[in-house]
Amino acid sequence: MKNLLVTGYRAHELNIFSQKHKGIRYIQKAIINKLIPLIEDGLEWVITPGQYGVDLWACEAVIALKRRYPHLKLSILSAYKEPEQNWKEDKQDYFRKVLAGVDYYAPVSNRPYEGVWQLSARDELLLRRTDGILLVYDEDAGEGSPRYMKEKALKKAERDGYVFISIHSEDIQSIADEEALREHE
Repeated sequence: MKNLLVTGYRAHELNIFSQKHKGIRYIQKAIINKLIPLIEDGLEWVITPGQYGVDLWACEAVIALKRRYPHLKLSILSAYKEPEQNWKEDKQDYFRKVLAGVDYYAPVSNRPYEGVWQLSARDELLLRRTDGILLVYDEDAGEGSPRYMKEKALKKAERDGYVFISIHSEDIQSIADEEALREHE
């Protein structure tokens, strides 16, 4: 696998409203744990849609991994021009900070948000340009926006052998429990 799509929940779907939320650290650690074996097997690009939540936290994780794996590249392919434009100022600053560590950034549509068709076009492009997906999503914990990407990715997996890797809430909870145990000892 050379190109991997990484996406998942938006921050508000996880009730995370601050970049200081400790759950972000556990999500990033779960992503890193899945990425390292893939990188060591030849993964070259991690590509995200760049939405506020798992996408950007994954970007931060990849930026950190690039120190250890300098060949690894990171890309954000957003659905439309300036997706952060209507975000609060602190989120816009965070997005710009993440963008500084990205190797390639482009909107699929060079227009501002006009409709859901832009999101669909982005998703189709992301699935075409990648060999697999790492999806942070657990419908047992509650449905969310990643459901649509999961459905599309599973259809592509059935048809084309697209690789589907998931991170569930139990994976993240396990990391949190391990860290709590270590801190307690």
